[in-house]
Amino acid sequence: MAASEGNIVLVGMPGVGKSTAGVLLAKALSRAFVDTDLLIQSRECRRLQDIIDEIGVERFRALEERYVLTFEYRETVVATGGSVIYSEPAIAHLRRGGVVVYLELPYADLVRRIRNLDDRGVVRAPGQSFEALYEERRPLYEAAADVTVACAGLDHEGVVAAALQAIGRVA
Repeated sequence: MAASEGNIVLVGMPGVGKSTAGVLLAKALSRAFVDTDLLIQSRECRRLQDIIDEIGVERFRALEERYVLTFEYRETVVATGGSVIYSEPAIAHLRRGGVVVYLELPYADLVRRIRNLDDRGVVRAPGQSFEALYEERRPLYEAAADVTVACAGLDHEGVVAAALQAIGRVA
């Protein structure tokens, strides 16, 4: 499905800027914007970290998958939670609805951006370092993406411009 007809789905690590870039991309394209993390929080009436603490990582991933599989938006920019990448059915569903854009940022840059890892709702195994999480997820994002946007050295507007250029190549 061409980007002009479907959703633009942003995937990537926590801290890469999916939500911020997503809002700006939606404005640039005159589209709606949905953040799946905020969708889950609003429907569950609690913060992601509280949900993860209460039900655990595996049950949270199942909950996230359930919400994404019911996702029926069209011509929307979607910022996904970083852990959606673990669900093959969820990624397949999102890919059927549009173009998957991996916002890629080197580990060192992500570390500089992340301030509250233990409180921001990052889905990771108990005791798992952010670096181990990055190494685990990076190949999954790469495999799922229709296009990759290298975000190193770009501000939010630069990310949006690069995303628009990348999406244009697959439209």
